[in-house]
Amino acid sequence: MALALKKVKGSLDRIFDKNLQDLVRGIRNHKESEAHYISTCLEEIKNELRQDNAAIKANAVNKLVYLQMLGYDISWAAFNMIEVMSAPKFTFKRIGYSAASQTFHEKTDVLMLTTNMIRKDLGSQTMYDAAVALNGLSCFMTPDLARDLVNDVLSLMSSTRPYLRKRAVLISYKIFLAYPDALRPAFPRLKEKLEDPDPGVQSAAVNVICELARKNPKNYLSLAPVFFKLMTTSTNNWVLIKIIKLFGALTPLEPRLGKKLIEPLTNLIHSTSAMSLLYECINTVIQVLISFTTGMADHSSSIQLCVQKLRILIEDTDQNLKYLGLLAMSRILKSHPKAVQSHKDLILQCLEDKDESIRLRALDLLFGMVSKKNLMEIVKKLMQHVNKADGSQYRDELLSKIIEICSQQNYLYITNFEWYITVLVELTRTEGATSHGSLISSQLLDVAIRVKTIRPFAAKQMAVFLENSHALASQLQRSGMQEVLYAAAYVCGEFAQFVEDPTSLFQSMLHARVTSLPPHVQAVFIQNAMKLFARAVTEAEQSQDDEKTEELLNILTEKLPVFVQSGNLEVQERASCVLSMVKYAAKARAKGSEISADFNHLFKGELNPVAPKAQRKVPVPEGLDLDAWINSPPESSEDESQTTFNYKTKEDDLGEFYSKREKEKEISNEERMEMREQRLKQQESNPNYLSSKPKATKIQSGYQVPGENGDDLPPVENIDIVVPLHIPGMTSSDKYLRQEQERRRQRHSERMKRKTEKEKKKGKKGRKDRKKHRAVEESPEEDVEPVHSVDIVEEEMPEGATKTDSEEEERNDDLYKALDMDLESPLTAADNLPTRSHRVVTETVTKTALKESAPAEKKKKKKKEKKEKKKKSHRRRDELLLVDELEEVATGNGGELPSAPKQDSANGHAGAAKEPNDDLDFWLSNTAESAAPLDGKGDAPAEESSKRRHKKKKEKSSKHKKHRKSVQEVDTKAEPEAPSESPPLQLSTRFVHLADNDDLSVDYETRAIPMQERQILVAFLFKNMAAQRLKDIEFNVLDTLNTRLIRPPGLSPHDAVKIPFSLLPGSLNEAHLVFSAVSLNMPQKLRGTVTYILKDNENATQHKLDFKLFLPCSSYLVATNCGGSRFAELLSSGNLPEKSSIRVTAPDLEFSHALQKICFYLKFSVVERVEGSASLYASSIQQHHVCLLLKSVPNGFSVDAKSNEPSLLSNILEELKDLCK
Repeated sequence: MALALKKVKGSLDRIFDKNLQDLVRGIRNHKESEAHYISTCLEEIKNELRQDNAAIKANAVNKLVYLQMLGYDISWAAFNMIEVMSAPKFTFKRIGYSAASQTFHEKTDVLMLTTNMIRKDLGSQTMYDAAVALNGLSCFMTPDLARDLVNDVLSLMSSTRPYLRKRAVLISYKIFLAYPDALRPAFPRLKEKLEDPDPGVQSAAVNVICELARKNPKNYLSLAPVFFKLMTTSTNNWVLIKIIKLFGALTPLEPRLGKKLIEPLTNLIHSTSAMSLLYECINTVIQVLISFTTGMADHSSSIQLCVQKLRILIEDTDQNLKYLGLLAMSRILKSHPKAVQSHKDLILQCLEDKDESIRLRALDLLFGMVSKKNLMEIVKKLMQHVNKADGSQYRDELLSKIIEICSQQNYLYITNFEWYITVLVELTRTEGATSHGSLISSQLLDVAIRVKTIRPFAAKQMAVFLENSHALASQLQRSGMQEVLYAAAYVCGEFAQFVEDPTSLFQSMLHARVTSLPPHVQAVFIQNAMKLFARAVTEAEQSQDDEKTEELLNILTEKLPVFVQSGNLEVQERASCVLSMVKYAAKARAKGSEISADFNHLFKGELNPVAPKAQRKVPVPEGLDLDAWINSPPESSEDESQTTFNYKTKEDDLGEFYSKREKEKEISNEERMEMREQRLKQQESNPNYLSSKPKATKIQSGYQVPGENGDDLPPVENIDIVVPLHIPGMTSSDKYLRQEQERRRQRHSERMKRKTEKEKKKGKKGRKDRKKHRAVEESPEEDVEPVHSVDIVEEEMPEGATKTDSEEEERNDDLYKALDMDLESPLTAADNLPTRSHRVVTETVTKTALKESAPAEKKKKKKKEKKEKKKKSHRRRDELLLVDELEEVATGNGGELPSAPKQDSANGHAGAAKEPNDDLDFWLSNTAESAAPLDGKGDAPAEESSKRRHKKKKEKSSKHKKHRKSVQEVDTKAEPEAPSESPPLQLSTRFVHLADNDDLSVDYETRAIPMQERQILVAFLFKNMAAQRLKDIEFNVLDTLNTRLIRPPGLSPHDAVKIPFSLLPGSLNEAHLVFSAVSLNMPQKLRGTVTYILKDNENATQHKLDFKLFLPCSSYLVATNCGGSRFAELLSSGNLPEKSSIRVTAPDLEFSHALQKICFYLKFSVVERVEGSASLYASSIQQHHVCLLLKSVPNGFSVDAKSNEPSLLSNILEELKDLCK
């Protein structure tokens, strides 16, 4: 009765509780007091979370999720979220996981409580519970959760439901990032999903592997054949995009891969209509062609195809496609510039696009398209865009790109530096503000210093620029080009011998208006005015003009005091020094001595450029500590601490700032309007105020009468000149462009004349008339001769400085570094995933119990010792061979097998011993001969090194001396002649024929699932033998007490399982089914039927195929790596009581071939091999150990076996007999 009342109360509470809709509606209705309303709602939510009803808690958590999205902290309810996550009802569970995915992170304390709960949900029979757990887990994955749940997630990869397999594959990526040690053991299963019958699972596997390979592509090179098959068969564009991106990363690692990719990629480029796929195909083709160094004779057709397709993208109206087309075109430009240069007109059109990002991308393309022939034309068009540019950012980018184009590779493409000087001068007169004045200044200095032949022209142009700087002052100040005056003054002063009138120039440089320039420019003006003065004085003294000398001294004496009074210390110091020297020179001149020699001596020699890193390259002298005080630091005293200055701290400034803001907030709108009206009245009545935007006045009669509207015109008005101001003496870049075009026409005509003369001599008059009508073509690039030569001046470095610039910054540890591992090498014991185990609790034993158990233990020990003494000598020797004689295993013709069989990349099962790249080499080669095994000679060094290690181990051990001597004698005898054995067997598949008829053939293969102790996977290969299509294939077996087929949920034990594919005529496909087994000790036979519908154009008929499925005991074995020490411990531990021995008669079977068969078909791994004997190991999925010793005997070999399960051992030996007979 109490329970019923409690339920009724809970349902009534749910009726009156607010749900999420009520919360959202209330927040919208309380806009003015939203914070207060939400605080009351939070109190209600806290009360709801204290109740026992799961529905009320879920409702409360749902509302918290919404509040969290509004920015409120709900981390205090983390434990309540876990309670909702553990609810049995799916709707509540989904709310809990949604809240956890939004709020949980690595530092959440309660995450440790979720491990078992998530594991339970992952193993749920309802796939939606497992799916919601996987989705939530991906958002709050931590290293601990990844380590504890990796086995459960991997088991879901083998689920019969594609819905779960797809999510398990996707979340594996998050697991690998959080727990990198899981990648190696989980990679084989992930690789199997690339061939999953469900396209969603296949797409998920492709995404995960492509993301892993994005940072470490070399580890996934062996998967190239599988991805190539997917690329040529898949119709999913997004999967193709991922695969093509992966191939683009793999191609630089394996250039042979590019030859395979060219044809399918070009086919995709021709056929696809998806622009995204087209773009990725073009990118990969570019990457492939770049990787070709040799071996690809002609690929111009592929390049032309890519460029034509990219032109279509660039001409598209979609701005995104246009940007991508330009981006891909820039990649082609790096390797094949001529293919892109033919589309120069299209790139120049993009400079007029409205989108600034497209214009910038077109600029980058023009940078790579420049040559000696088209440099002037491209720069001319770019300068036109500079004048029309909207926005300072794009204008700055144009200016920097012009300078970068011209100065690249030490001015490689400039043929006339007079043209470049005029271009730089014209750039200083561009309208609009720019931040590249210093860049233009540095270019003027660099050209004048490096190109010696251009110095006279540069000095003359800079002199004209400085003499007319008063006309350009306002424009230079507005555009930020005042830095150019710095370079102009330096060039005129440093190369004063090329200045025509130094007197007037240095007078202009010391004019009073110069004081309005930046201080560092004033300092350079003063310094270089002194150089011009020295040149003028030298000319005056050479002409014996004393009056001019006195005049020059007086000019300096009158103009320099203005600069001495400057507030800048640099300007003041330089002006004072120059003025002092001038006064001293005036006194010397009054005595009748010449002063020009002294001034010229001050500026004797040239200044070479200094390397940018010269300061940091100065070696620190021994014993010099740059961080130590030169003098002892001054001691602070009380008098010094008391200062008359009132310094304000940062806190005081902040206080004043916020106090001002508070005062501003107090002013009402009416007061602000009154203050604004008063300010406007003051501006109108102030005659000295000039408005920034003068009012437009109407002009009716053709002229404007001053004061017509009551407004007097200001005395000075700024005139915006649209047409550039012409300065006499300054040349234009168009002049040099015309000269260059005319020069090339003349050279071309001369060359054509020479050709026609040669043809006349040879009697080829027929070509003359045709050549007259041809258009005038530009000369090739190599025929363009530069007018000026460039002298590359080495930058000066301090004495003892190193010229290496190895100052690379250390990169931070990348998240993907831990995932950089070899995925092809066999798994070792260290790679095993952690498994759950119960904690072993040691029970306390009383003293009496210990006394009673002691005699029984002593008796057992004595019996064991007697049994060991009774063993035969040859048996003891065999044991020693298994334990002590450790020998490395060689491959191929050496006759020895690797320690563990490698898994086949196509089927996912253990295959014949191969090197990691054997399959890839065979696939990349045109014939199978490239994948043939190497000769035995190639293994000689490995054998010799293994024998040396073998001898060292023998010398260290002190036991079994007689046995060691005999083995050494055998080894020394065998050293001169290597054992000759036939090539290894080519074992490629373990599929066994199951049944067939005229329509259908079925083969099967068993595969153990390492993570499942009672389940095995059986792969069935269905092949259509008929001429019609097979569909609706269903598979069914009769379950036994021991073995049963795991069917999808909702099917009874007698229902058939539908195979998720149909077969076209002649095609085959593979289906995976999972069987569970109670006992693994006996082989199982299951009867079953395959039903299918055979359909042709007219009708469809149903057929069936009966079969008997045989599951041997070897189906449950796993090829496990086992080292020699572990194998020795296993044999000596006494945990393998069951022993058995057989002899196999097989005179035609070589010992090495028998080893290959046993390892491949029975899933054993080789522990060690010594001459004609070898030790093998395998374990079952229920951790049963099976150890074998094979010894070569006449007409066959003998097998000694040990295990901890007698029936399993006997059945394995029977299979071994049948296999080798």
